Amino acid sequence: MEKKPISRAGFDALIKELKDLQENQRPEILKTVQWARSLGDLSENADYSAAKEKQRQIDARIRFIENVIENAAVIDVDSLTGNRVVFGARVVAEDEDGNKMQCRILSDIESDGRTVISCTSPVGRAMIGRCVGDTCVVRLPGGEKEYEILSVSFKE
Repeated sequence: MEKKPISRAGFDALIKELKDLQENQRPEILKTVQWARSLGDLSENADYSAAKEKQRQIDARIRFIENVIENAAVIDVDSLTGNRVVFGARVVAEDEDGNKMQCRILSDIESDGRTVISCTSPVGRAMIGRCVGDTCVVRLPGGEKEYEILSVSFKE
């Protein structure tokens, strides 16, 4: 499977979340499941059903994080430099209407869709590889939008 880029900070946050899920949340929900099971008839036991659903959610999140970690290509974005948009870049761009957008290009996991843009999103894919002064066309559901790259930086 292809390795997917993630920043060191994003990777560390996933490791921390995984540790919390495995060492705190999962053991706690297992105690709740055991307690609810001890109440008797499981077919009409709402506490048991809710606890089992929460356990399934925790287990699914653990599997998801383990998969991401296994397939992660950790990139130290603090060591990057230059004026080309690459993974980890902080970009200021302006659309044809004069609206400025400031964002950072990171992984899907780290993206918030506003200030942190996924490298696989239409905006991220259009900007990657471009230099300061270049324009890029982003194909969006509402039509195409053109951006000019005004600045690229890698430090806060």
